[in-house]
Amino acid sequence: MAYPAEKKDKYTYEDYLRTPEDKRYELIGGELIMVPAPTTKHQEILVKLTQLFMNYNDENGVGKFYVAPSDVYLDDENVVQPDILFVSKERLEIITEANIKGAPDLVIEILSPSSAYVDLIKKKALYARFGVKEFWVVAPDEKTVETFQLEENAYRTSQGFSEADKLTSNMFPGLLIELKKLFK
Repeated sequence: MAYPAEKKDKYTYEDYLRTPEDKRYELIGGELIMVPAPTTKHQEILVKLTQLFMNYNDENGVGKFYVAPSDVYLDDENVVQPDILFVSKERLEIITEANIKGAPDLVIEILSPSSAYVDLIKKKALYARFGVKEFWVVAPDEKTVETFQLEENAYRTSQGFSEADKLTSNMFPGLLIELKKLFK
């Protein structure tokens, strides 16, 4: 695929579809943002969380989980690839063969030095605007997880978890994530 030839003030989903397949991009507010490869620590946490969620889902059948790179199409100027996303079984119709069309129920971003600003500022605001019910930020270097719940189109004060804590979520009754094991 050819990268969009002309420089634009705002790019669209059509431009996004023409980005090179060997590089990862996100489209935020009409801006194409190249996403560098994550660190090994990032990937280890991603794998561990994915295993926990898949085991939980095998037992409880709550919906579908996806990991990056999976496109989440929010609108023609906003297409993101969260590290982990979840769509509840009540909303599976937003899953298409090409992408997720609409806001997932849960989005998890695992911070990397190169992604922190985009994840914490731009994408957090985008997720709230489009209605992602729960948003988690995993900070590998700090060994913390912050969870945010959507209330009236904004995230209410987060709940912070440290390495010594066990993370729970109302979205997944009975799921207990021991952060000491996650960050080991």
